[in-house]
Amino acid sequence: MSCAPGKPCHEGLLRRRALAALGLMALIFVALSAASFTDSRGQVVPAAVSYASFDAVEGKRVFQSYNCMGCHTIVGNGAYLGPDLTKLYGNVGPAWIEAFLPSAGKWPTSGAVRLRLQDAAVAAESGTDSIEAYLEKYPAAAERINRRGAHATLMPNLPLSATEIGHLVAFLKYTSEMNTEGWPPTPKVDGLTFPQATPHPVALQASLAPAATALPAAVPGADSELALGAQLAEDNGCTACHATDTERLVGPGWGGLYGSTTTLADGSTVTADEAYIAQSMLEPDARIVAGFEPGAMPSFADLLEPDQVTAIAAYIRSLGESAP
Repeated sequence: MSCAPGKPCHEGLLRRRALAALGLMALIFVALSAASFTDSRGQVVPAAVSYASFDAVEGKRVFQSYNCMGCHTIVGNGAYLGPDLTKLYGNVGPAWIEAFLPSAGKWPTSGAVRLRLQDAAVAAESGTDSIEAYLEKYPAAAERINRRGAHATLMPNLPLSATEIGHLVAFLKYTSEMNTEGWPPTPKVDGLTFPQATPHPVALQASLAPAATALPAAVPGADSELALGAQLAEDNGCTACHATDTERLVGPGWGGLYGSTTTLADGSTVTADEAYIAQSMLEPDARIVAGFEPGAMPSFADLLEPDQVTAIAAYIRSLGESAP
């Protein structure tokens, strides 16, 4: 474009302004590109988060390999069949997650969480080694135990190894430490009447601790011993991993187990009598059943009294005894 003769000409000035604006935008683009390669500016990154000896980056890979996003959301991204997991670790603590993931078909009981606290690494990460202090520190875990403990879930039991569980907990620890600036928003449940939407008072949650750890005392009589065994199996989360029929969950089913011949990982066999069942509870890795991995079942040696072990064994026997 040229200027008309005798008219003021601003073409050069406009061109210079356009070139200056273009240059400024180019500088901003280069600066932002360079900034994208700098550190996170205070935001937590997976590589900086660990849980015991487990790694959050590996946990993200486990999360992706099991397609957890197909049901759950992280920072609002994913599917909405299951709850958002962004702040789960901070709300319920690592012991509850450790109790849930190996047998996700049932919600953990206080006994299952208490069992996980026997692990020194889990206790250290939780900041407490007693169930009372844990439920006080993580009231969301207390609320879940009170409202859902031992009930069935919609989540299947996944073939997660102990290592994969550790990495997953590390990943959830990372997501809980992210600064999400208030996302996702807290659901509003005012006016909803179904039990799952009913908030539980903090006082009720705190009162769960002593009640959750109280175990029924054994009383004379076969019927009372079986009832005690059934209650102990429920309270300690045994039925989350063991079905009362022959179905295999995380562990073998108890139906018809007593008196059966069990093949061990080393090829030998053993009869599932009282001694074997008791040893399986107190020293679960002493004799590994063929087809199962060591370390899948924790020891109940510090949680069960001898008469309680006997009661659980009697209950297992009542579920069906194989013919000799």
